[in-house]
Amino acid sequence: MKVLVPVKRVVDYNVRVRVRADQSGVELAGVKMALNPFDEIAVEEAVRLKEAGIATEVIAISCGATQCQEQLRTAMALGADRAILVETDAAQAEVLQALAVAKLLMAVCEREQPGLVILGKQAIDDDANQTGQMLAALLGWPQATFASKVVIVAGRAEVTREIDGGLETLSMTMPAVVTTDLRLNEPRYASLPNIIKAKKKPLDVLRPNDLGVDIAPRLTILKVVEPPRRQTGVKVADVAELVAKLRNEAKVI
Repeated sequence: MKVLVPVKRVVDYNVRVRVRADQSGVELAGVKMALNPFDEIAVEEAVRLKEAGIATEVIAISCGATQCQEQLRTAMALGADRAILVETDAAQAEVLQALAVAKLLMAVCEREQPGLVILGKQAIDDDANQTGQMLAALLGWPQATFASKVVIVAGRAEVTREIDGGLETLSMTMPAVVTTDLRLNEPRYASLPNIIKAKKKPLDVLRPNDLGVDIAPRLTILKVVEPPRRQTGVKVADVAELVAKLRNEAKVI
């Protein structure tokens, strides 16, 4: 069984995100980029399935500019067998939206015929939480989101997911789409030998035209602004002063 793992290139979570002066988006020039943490969890889960003898091949895939090869090499250093980059130019990559990515992934799934697609529940740049659900809908495959445990039994995927009331376990036929939550696993570190080996693993490059997919954006971003800064707190002498400030200044009572 093949396992397809979509991964995304995002701003490193340790970097303070800055909005461009013209409010057209987030500043990316000279910014450290990394593999989306939720996708890293997905790679780890796919590799564990292979180590357990359930999966035969783990394929990492990314959609975007040429620089995404760096994150694909990271995925291969973590254990993926090969990688696919659906390459766009830099301008297209910046406005690539969830629906376009889902259509590209659908086209690759039709080519590769994976038994399972595992991807992060969301990317930490836009927090859209849409691609996995859109992909499952386009393919007509069953899906399980926010997975905290994945077990493959007799050709079925049993997925435990976190919900407001506790845990829910779903049993699905395969092929299926699963999106990962933080508590699914603890990703391993890429060792130096594996990083070197990853440089020699195959990485195929496709273009959206090769897949017959239109990636034109359907949504227009009007502007991006930073959230307002919180005002400095003040100390009050007693309850009466607190009530007065809540009534007269904050106007919440």
